[in-house]
Amino acid sequence: MPDTAMTQTAVTPPEFLFDNSYARDLPGLHVAQSPARVRAPRLLALNRGLAFELGLDPDRLEPFAAALFSGNLLPAGAQPIAQAYAGHQFGGFSPRLGDGRALLLGEVIDRHGARRDIALKGSGPTPFSRGGDGYAAVGPVLREYLIGEAMAALHIPTSRALAAVATGAWVRREVDLPGAVLTRVAASHLRIGTFQFLAARGDEAGLRQLLAYAIARHYPDLDPDLAAADNPALAFLAAVSARQADLIARWMGVGFIHGVMNTDNMTISGETIDYGPCAFMEGYDPATVFSSIDHGGRYAYGNQPLILGWNLARLAEALLGLIDPDADRAVDLATEVLTAVEARYQVAWLKVMRAKLGLAGVQADDRALVDDLLALMAAARADWTLTWRALAEADPAALRALLGAVPEAWLARWRARRAPDALATMAAVNPAYIPRNHLVEAALAAAGAGDMAPFEAMLAVITDPFTARPGLDAYALPAPAGFGPYRTFCGT
Repeated sequence: MPDTAMTQTAVTPPEFLFDNSYARDLPGLHVAQSPARVRAPRLLALNRGLAFELGLDPDRLEPFAAALFSGNLLPAGAQPIAQAYAGHQFGGFSPRLGDGRALLLGEVIDRHGARRDIALKGSGPTPFSRGGDGYAAVGPVLREYLIGEAMAALHIPTSRALAAVATGAWVRREVDLPGAVLTRVAASHLRIGTFQFLAARGDEAGLRQLLAYAIARHYPDLDPDLAAADNPALAFLAAVSARQADLIARWMGVGFIHGVMNTDNMTISGETIDYGPCAFMEGYDPATVFSSIDHGGRYAYGNQPLILGWNLARLAEALLGLIDPDADRAVDLATEVLTAVEARYQVAWLKVMRAKLGLAGVQADDRALVDDLLALMAAARADWTLTWRALAEADPAALRALLGAVPEAWLARWRARRAPDALATMAAVNPAYIPRNHLVEAALAAAGAGDMAPFEAMLAVITDPFTARPGLDAYALPAPAGFGPYRTFCGT
């Protein structure tokens, strides 16, 4: 319960200043839907810094947070809707997916002038629930909170959690779990699957409207030097491709495995979204999979760049009619853009790796230097994060412990390529702390039992990932022997 002084200064909920362009400008891509009321909302976590970014006063917001972010109290100007989209899920196309347990409350313009979605996740069934109950459990909600904040601190574009609220109800999965609602903030929730939804219906007018909306919102300054500058659909495809290539390269740099790179989980904005069966790789192995439903390794760590291209090809298919009315010419133009995706990704990835190694400038043999290190790491199943951090700290003993004998020839090549200030710059891009899987599970288990202290302690560590601090060694170490094989679940 809020204290008396707080309630006296916050007698009405804070104003969100919504401007709901998606609901206003894109008819046919959403269904009005109210969130389900919950029995006993209780605030688990409030992201006060993000609240401030959104133009809200955290002190005024907090007394109302449980009611607002459970869906029991709609802020003035909210227009809750379930968004419609389609998607390829593990390669199979579903023409009608949509928000089965999420609602977009509306959009606000933040303190930097950027438009941000505010959405509830786990807020009850919608017309898109497809037999699901529409609810979420405490564990998956807090996982998304933790991982999103970790990614933001790692400077990786991401959706973020504004709040997590326990509902006081139980959610039935394999067992009964305590229920919760997540409030998620994103640049938008436009997905590749949003375009697929209209394309599958042959709605060219709707596609043109959606394309214009997406360009205005996310790509208002398409590259004028593109050969396709007079072709908005083609220029848009190229711009999304570049942004997605940069995103996946950043994932690869920190060992992040999304786990479910379906086209309905890939945003047009280039943000990471939908943290379901995600995790950070520890021992380096490109075949690493954590998702319990990824039986064939489709979304393994090493396959993520391949899926990048596959997903962008699905976006191109949805846009073909807008690229050119001549189907053959449209395919040729789209193929030209898609053919360049691999090169775009490699440039982005090598930029990430050069930074991680602290290299000065660009040389032709940089790729070989990186590849040779990765071969050493793969042979030793070396911990991804610890190996890069040991290089950043110039710690030969730690490197030997991780890799075994480190060839002096490779070290000599690396030292010759390092920038004069390499160790300082490397420490700023190679984290000391990531959300270690065993610690994530321990924090979520404790939260499910009512103890938020491990979650709060972990959140404090991973939101300052590059600064090694005394007393936090346990957060830097890999899982103990006997932990695993680790499997994650989508939470539905």
